[in-house]
Amino acid sequence: MRLLTLRIPAEGKTVTKAVRQDGDTLTEIPGFADVGELLRSENWEATAKAANGATHALDGADLAAVVPAPGKIICVGHNYRNHIKEMGRDIPDHPTLFAKYQESLIGPNDDLALPQESDTVDWEAELAVVIGKKGRRISEADAADHIAGYSVLNDISMRDYQFRTVQWLQGKTWENSTPFGPALVTKDEFTVGPLMTSAVDGEIQQQTPTGDLVFTPEYLVSYISTIITLNPGDVIATGTPGGVGHAQDPKRYLQEGQVLVTTIEGLGQLTNRVVKEA
Repeated sequence: MRLLTLRIPAEGKTVTKAVRQDGDTLTEIPGFADVGELLRSENWEATAKAANGATHALDGADLAAVVPAPGKIICVGHNYRNHIKEMGRDIPDHPTLFAKYQESLIGPNDDLALPQESDTVDWEAELAVVIGKKGRRISEADAADHIAGYSVLNDISMRDYQFRTVQWLQGKTWENSTPFGPALVTKDEFTVGPLMTSAVDGEIQQQTPTGDLVFTPEYLVSYISTIITLNPGDVIATGTPGGVGHAQDPKRYLQEGQVLVTTIEGLGQLTNRVVKEA
């Protein structure tokens, strides 16, 4: 099952609706403004499957970030061996964790804001894990039961701010910088492993199977839930593979007018034009 958050006009303003994708049709799931709200409800999966609300065409749909307001967005650094190598680091013994905030999220086809303060804006294609069941100190063996599904995310990074200190957060959570979606694909319809790519103006920059992770989604759910309770709608961004612009010679960064496309086979595609922040 594929679940999305749709923006629609209503009485002079824009509202959002949780929808189920059925081929080229989006069917509203009545009573839920977005996928995050749906996941926080009892029996969310059965509710989504049974929904028969108003329908909309997928073509031309205005999609929000699939979970627009997660309680937590926990990101993992150094989780693909080829990226660890290109950044000159050692394979970690434990996950490297940092956070994003919901203000950084944008929809899968929204413009990506190039901030006035940074000219070192880099791409980082990532597999996103979305939590569907609350848990604390979840065992690795039970972790899959707490995963609702998977999506596509790009952890856009302002490298100059990221490396001002040893703490990365300030380079990772700029407003309107993190495309996320287009859909939550439930775990019964996706197995980690397919190819993930990022491309700038049609030129492939990253291309690595999602199965090449150092720490698996199940391990990350277990590890993170040891520290803090994971709630439905929380997001874990599992790390990026090699091919980031900062590691190239010469270094390459996103420029105004370019189009960044991020794809994971079986999950979908993000297509984001880079625009100067007003």
